[in-house]
Amino acid sequence: METTQEEGLRTASKKIDVTIKKFEANYAVRDKQDVLAMCALQFASQTEQKVIDKENLSDEVQNKLYALDELLKNHLSS
Repeated sequence: METTQEEGLRTASKKIDVTIKKFEANYAVRDKQDVLAMCALQFASQTEQKVIDKENLSDEVQNKLYALDELLKNHLSS
């Protein structure tokens, strides 16, 4: 296993541990499996939100590039 992959796994493990402790402290959870499911849902939703945010940013950048291209075309044609 590569060092960067090991570091990623360690970081993920720490985040999971912190999240589990937070859920156990804030909610009356009886079953460890419920806490793990809550963690999985939280991490999955965060991942999906990052994808949505990235797509929105890409659209914004693309629109700005089109506008810049139009400005350049207008400037060069005059």
